[in-house]
Order: sequence, then structure tokens, then C-alpha cells
Amino acid sequence: MPHDLARVTRALLSVSDKTGLVDFARALAARGVELVSTGGTHRALSEAGLPVVEVAELTGYPEMMDGRVKTLHPAVHGGLLAVREDPAHQAALAAHGIRPIDLLVVNLYPFEAALARDAGYHDLVENIDVGGPAMIRAAAKNHADVAVVVDVADYPAILSEIEAGEGGLSAATRRRLAGKAFARTASYDAAIANWLAGEAAPDAAPAFRAIGGTLAQTLRYGENPHQAAAFYRSPGPGRPGVASARQLQGKELSYNNLNDTDAAYECVAEFDPGRTAAVAIIKHANPCGVAEGPHLAEAYARALACDPTSAFGGIVALNRPLDAEAARQIVEIFTEVIIAPDASEEAIAIVAAKRNLRLLLAGGLPDPRAPGETVRTLAGGLLVQGRDAANVDDMALQVVTRRAPTEQEYADLRFAFRVAKHVKSNAIVYARDGATVGIGAGQMSRVDSSRIAAWKAAEGAERLGRPESLAKGAAVASDAFFPFADGLIAAAEAGATAVIQPGGSMRDAEVIAAADAAGLAMVFTGHRHFRH
Repeated sequence: MPHDLARVTRALLSVSDKTGLVDFARALAARGVELVSTGGTHRALSEAGLPVVEVAELTGYPEMMDGRVKTLHPAVHGGLLAVREDPAHQAALAAHGIRPIDLLVVNLYPFEAALARDAGYHDLVENIDVGGPAMIRAAAKNHADVAVVVDVADYPAILSEIEAGEGGLSAATRRRLAGKAFARTASYDAAIANWLAGEAAPDAAPAFRAIGGTLAQTLRYGENPHQAAAFYRSPGPGRPGVASARQLQGKELSYNNLNDTDAAYECVAEFDPGRTAAVAIIKHANPCGVAEGPHLAEAYARALACDPTSAFGGIVALNRPLDAEAARQIVEIFTEVIIAPDASEEAIAIVAAKRNLRLLLAGGLPDPRAPGETVRTLAGGLLVQGRDAANVDDMALQVVTRRAPTEQEYADLRFAFRVAKHVKSNAIVYARDGATVGIGAGQMSRVDSSRIAAWKAAEGAERLGRPESLAKGAAVASDAFFPFADGLIAAAEAGATAVIQPGGSMRDAEVIAAADAAGLAMVFTGHRHFRH
């Protein structure tokens, strides 16, 4: 076990991010701590008038190969790794004229920042730090004697403890810093490994899987108040959405807000803003209304009409910049979050009247066809898969019934299947004229999802005072094949006239026969959209 207090008499500083560096180093020097540093860090401290020894004086070698080689030397690593209470280690230090290093302050070459700005291959390679991670790992391994700082945010606490601890840092602090240091190098290496994996031929199942991220927000709790939670950003150019968004106003986002907002924005991104305005309203990660329109206000009104009860307290996602007309409508009912690529100043002012309503501007839309990965934890492991990037516009729709869909039915079938991709399985979606009219989600039985969606459509007709269910004349989408004809029959009984489904059931012939008997047009996509 590390001894409780380790005095700091000698510190090595080598940082690419020089935020707060001079003040931190000046405070150390004021306590009599000897400063050692490299390259640009040495220049910054020297120019500030601080006494500082350059690493080259310790190693006897100048920095070389464009700075690639400067700290990889026994004079550095011996000083970091020597166990203070080991006589053999102390003898080795004395024999080779190496002095111990008590505090290491390092932040790494900005590889993640270069990746985020989509730098070229050569630039990225040059931003891979070698000496920094080596020193961090050495100091963290030897945390019984050495403290390692990898985050500028820790500077004030470190100085306060050194002051309060009469020039030393506690064992608990050194252990905490060591854990943070190893997490930092792990996240850093994960960003590099995943970039290189993407540059090479993609491997669906590499022997080693690296996942890393940087804390974006500590959340009040997870799905429930007794669960701890935090939100981490992945390195790289990123996918526009909750991680890239600016929150202009409103309460802090919760775990459920973040999860639902991501689901909403991915759903609405299926609709090309150059072709149509679109709005998705999400509750508990499921769409409760999605619609297209010539402008956002109409699309929102049509999406809300699908299920206004469920929309209360939901997430509203837009595929175009929020405008004033749409903003006025959205704030009429309680809404948790609005997310859009951007917003007009007038719209921002309208939303500002609702102080608790979160407004997120993502700066763009995610590409629904872009490759990527999703990750889910299991007990003792991870499930990793490619993102569902299949798009109905790219699918060759096969007419399997005697009657082919009309042009309008084709449009509604594609719309419904686009939405079904974002509904939890088993999923059934009724759509008419570019708007959902009934959604059945997350049922163990597909026929139950069909019945729920039909019930929602009938309920919508009652709200509007119409004599017939909104499912009458609608297209219906199923995220996976109908294993029996009962689900399709339920859709026909509700009044649907056209069906889109993946096909592939052992009973496809039975289902097709039922569709023909009901006069339905049905197409197979050959692609399913399970979502669990």
C-alpha cells in the first residue's frame, strides 16, 4: 500500500494545452518545487521568468526527430518508476545519477481535436503522442510515490492539497489521479485505434474492441433516481445530434431526455429537409407522431394530431431550422425538449418564454445512411453492431399481391416504413398523406401492435369528430414479417389499403392470400428494422 503522504519536491511538466500552466507552475515554484519541462512548455515557463530545467539537460540528448524523441530515457522513466522504499531501486538511481520525480503533469498531443476537425492522415499520425502516454503510465503505476496530473481542471485542487498537506499529496489523491490517468490514456488510445480501424478494411469483429469517451455531463441520475449516470462524448468528427448540440436554454438534460432526444433526432433525420419539412414527436424513445408538410408548423400540427395525449411532455425534433410559426405552436403544450439544426432569433425568443423548455441546436442533421456502430452492455460484456443504415428509398420493393399500390399508396408505404425503423419492436405504423395516424410499439405479439395502432387511429377519428377511423385508406408498415395472417387481417379490418413488410416468413403465402382476399396491395422490402 502507498504511504499516506508523498512530498512534492520535483515536478516534470510537459503539456500541449497550456491553460493555467504558468500560474500552476509559479505556485509550485513558490513552494520550492524544482521544475523540469520539455520543448514548448519549457519556453512558456522560461518566458514567464520561472526557473526551469529542460529535459535535455537530464537526458544529455536534445529533442530529435521533430520532437518524437525527448522523454524516452532512463533519466526520466527511472525518476518516475523508482520505488522510494526499495533499496535496489535507490542504489540504481545513485549509480546512474538519476533523481526522483514526485509530480508529473502531462496532457497529450491533441489527437482527438485533430480527428474532430477531420484532419488529414499525416496530421493525425503526427498528433499521436508516444512519450506522453509512456510517462503517464509510468507515473500512474508508481502512484505509491508519484502523483500524475492529466487534466488542467485538477490544478486548483492539487495546489490546495499541497498547501494544506505541507507540501505533499495523500495516498488517496495519488490513487485517484492514477485511475484518472489510466482512463485518459485508454480513451486516447481508443480514439487512435478506432480511427486506424476505420482507415483499414473494416472488420466487423476485431480481436480487441476499444471504446472511449470524454465526460460531457454528470447527470443527476439515470433512468430512475437510484441510478447514477453520466454522458460521455465520443472522439472524432461526430454525428450531429445531442452530443454536438448547443443548449440555449432550459433545465439540465436528464438521462431520459438525452436518450429520447437522440431517438427523436435520428427519426426526423430520415426525412430530407431539401424535399420536405418534417417533425417527429417522441415519448419514451418511441415516436408518437411523425409528419411531413410544406413547412414546419403544418408538419408539427399533423404529427401532434396522431397522439396528442402521448405527445404531452415529449421531445420534438425538426429537420429544418426552427421558425417562429412552428415555435408558437410547440410551446402551446408542455414539451421537454426541442431539437433542430438551427433556429431563427424570433423562434429563440418565443421559446425563451418557457424557461424550463430545453432548446438544442445541433448544427446539422445526422446522415441516416452513414455507417457507424451501436454498443450495448451485457453482464460481463458488450454487444456491438453496425448502425441500421438501411433506407427504404434504396430498397427494391417487390409487389407480391394481385393489386399493386397506387402512387399515393407507394408514398405512404415508404413514409410508414421510414418511421417503423425508429419504433420499438414489434412495430406497426399506419400512415396517410405523409403523416402517422396510428402507431403500435414494443409489444410481444405483432398482432397486438396491429390492434394498438388501429385503436390509436380510431381514437384520432373520435377526437376529430370523424365517422371513420383514420386508418381507413391508410398504408401500414411492419418492421418485420407477419408470422401469421392475423396481424395483417387486423390491419385490413381497421381499413388499411396497402401494406409494406420485409417478407421472409414461412407463412408468406398465407399472408399474401389474406391480403389478396382483403383487396390489399402489399410489397416486400427484403429488409427488416428490428429495434430493441
